[in-house]
Amino acid sequence: MPRKIAAVSGSCLLLCASAFSVTAWAQPPQASDDTDPSSLPTNAPRQFRAVRVDQPPVIDGIIDDAVWQQANVITDFHQTRPGNGTPTSERTEVYVVYDEDALYVAARMYDSNPELIAAPVIRHGQGMPSDDRLVVILDPFNTGRAGYRFETNLNAARHDSLYTSVTSFSLDWNTIWDVATSVDGESWIAEIEIPFKSIPFDPAIETWGFNFGRAIRRRGEEMAWVSQNRTYNPSVSGQMVGISGISKGVGLDLVPSLSVNRRREYDPATNETSTEPSLDAFYRITPSLNAALTINTDFSATEVDNRQVNLTRFNLFFPEKRDFFLNDSDLFQFGNIGGMASGNDATSLGSRENARPFFSRRLGLSETGAPVDINYGGRISGRVGRWNIGTLAIRQDEFGAVDASDLFVTRISANVLEDSGIGFIYTNGDPASNVDNSVVGVDFKYLNNRLASGRTVEADAWFQQSDTPGLDGDDASFGVGLRMPNATGLRGRMAYKEVQRNFNPAMGYINRADVRDLTADVGYTHFFGGDVWQTAFAGIDAQRIERLEGGLQSQALVYRLLELQTNTRDGISLSYTRNDENVLRPFTLYRDQNRQVAIQPGQYQFSESEISLNTGGQRRVSGRFNYLQGDFYNGERTNISGSVTWNQSRFFVLSANYDWNDISLPQGDFIARLTSVSTQVAFSSTLYWISLLQYDNLSEELGINTRLQWIPRAGQEGFIVLNYNMQDLDKDNTFESAFSDLTVKFRYTFRF
Repeated sequence: MPRKIAAVSGSCLLLCASAFSVTAWAQPPQASDDTDPSSLPTNAPRQFRAVRVDQPPVIDGIIDDAVWQQANVITDFHQTRPGNGTPTSERTEVYVVYDEDALYVAARMYDSNPELIAAPVIRHGQGMPSDDRLVVILDPFNTGRAGYRFETNLNAARHDSLYTSVTSFSLDWNTIWDVATSVDGESWIAEIEIPFKSIPFDPAIETWGFNFGRAIRRRGEEMAWVSQNRTYNPSVSGQMVGISGISKGVGLDLVPSLSVNRRREYDPATNETSTEPSLDAFYRITPSLNAALTINTDFSATEVDNRQVNLTRFNLFFPEKRDFFLNDSDLFQFGNIGGMASGNDATSLGSRENARPFFSRRLGLSETGAPVDINYGGRISGRVGRWNIGTLAIRQDEFGAVDASDLFVTRISANVLEDSGIGFIYTNGDPASNVDNSVVGVDFKYLNNRLASGRTVEADAWFQQSDTPGLDGDDASFGVGLRMPNATGLRGRMAYKEVQRNFNPAMGYINRADVRDLTADVGYTHFFGGDVWQTAFAGIDAQRIERLEGGLQSQALVYRLLELQTNTRDGISLSYTRNDENVLRPFTLYRDQNRQVAIQPGQYQFSESEISLNTGGQRRVSGRFNYLQGDFYNGERTNISGSVTWNQSRFFVLSANYDWNDISLPQGDFIARLTSVSTQVAFSSTLYWISLLQYDNLSEELGINTRLQWIPRAGQEGFIVLNYNMQDLDKDNTFESAFSDLTVKFRYTFRF
């Protein structure tokens, strides 16, 4: 049966945004007044030679080993903020050596006030947006398309990320490496060891993409070895040359784990105790191609999701947090679907991720979020020449009325042109039903960061089609996007996405179907270059979602009137939003035992104003405050939200968040509240106690997650995790126990 693709209709929103943005792209880029010529791209990339040593340094946070004297000292750092290519306020010295087994990086980061060094992150695996930090970026294949990011702070906390594209990375990815730090009267020092067993590489490639970054948060200062347009990433890097004779060893990691779980339900009363062994095995077929096997996969120690209050008629998006699916997750990214409108305040996370062909949270989890056993699975992923390969096969156990199922996804792409790529994806299987399903798609990504004055242009195009018995025709989805993501001056984006009525990616994510989604944004960033204010931004973000059969579904226009940030990372922002909603079927916002409040079918136009204040996270006490006031469908809404974090010391952090919505409608008034409190206690650099309490009055659930986590070294972990939920189903402020779940788990990595 021939496939029919709906024609793309124009709209005033897109035409206006296109005219504005095309004008912006047509203008020849100009260097800003504060741009140093040394920060602009040249034909000859900056390089250093890595020195091979016979004896590895001792990783103790002290640069006193003789091997460091053999290394070339890298000192030519420059500012990316607040200056651009200007001299740094403090000197930085970086040393790099390697042997057969690992890469070693040492850095001495001078600081005239070391007592003011910011280090609020106290445990491994956490992002460091407010820490004085050292950043190392590796691109072992020197493609400028992907890479690995390693960060550390004064507490020697490890944070690693996998670049899923040159401008975005997965914060939850992790691997095995080591770091030690120290501080003296004039600097802080970090020593890093990155085993070659921990990252893929091609032994025939002796030149790696390489870059360094450093942050001094109290001054709002970012610095880099190589940057372009105030940015550094795998596509904006220098080179490390002379890497040879390195080894992956046998290339085998065996990760057995054992968990003991006791789960108790209170109504009806049940108790269940289970002991579950599991095994993950990872083998390097070649230094750049990995195979993984999982048997009786155990996700019991995975962190809980942060709660969200949904005041829309569309489902929410929760990110993946399970390690097995995060490893090499960049190789399964398709079409840059989630990134086409990233940073556009008129869009929601769910609408941005809409139409993903593969979303790993659909595996091993039911529609309600309950765990589903994975009996076994395998993955082959990595790079062979210019080819990028990701293949995953999973055997999921039966649950409810759903039979056990075999699930398969493969993603292959090829590097083309200078920095671009073309690829395809195929999925087969439905983890949530007994109906067959498959999706096939092709995509193209274009990147050019060699324009005048360091400007960058990115573009994406993709097409995919699903095959589901009983759903014939109108089963495609496609999109295009164009971006100029500049950190200074004018920036803009446009994107179009169509999701047809019967498009059904059973292993992917759908937020809404039978729609065309148009997004556009344009804005301008100015750097002051003074002692107080660092940046000012203003712009317009827009999204228009139309039904394919005709008519508007949703539209949002956000006027980002003014966003100011100081050199100490404090900020204030003002915005005004205009919404248009066309509701065809009623949907419920609130219900209790006596009533429910629903939005009835109709066309609604409403607007709201918002002011936001925040302080720099490097402060001992930091926080943010948001106040929003305006219309809401056929009524009114007031929203007050905020957070406070107390960084008492490197051993204790306390955070509290509160979100309060007061909604008044002709059909009924209600208040929606979401509260969370978290604590982090570091007994040492290897033993942590983390607790999270969450409550919202829509579900009337109070959830407590507390975990004692022991990490004697990377790759070795022990957990004691308690989840305890209470409910107030009749909403009389009397909570009753719903369930408790206690897990003790140990995991150990054997490397060969």
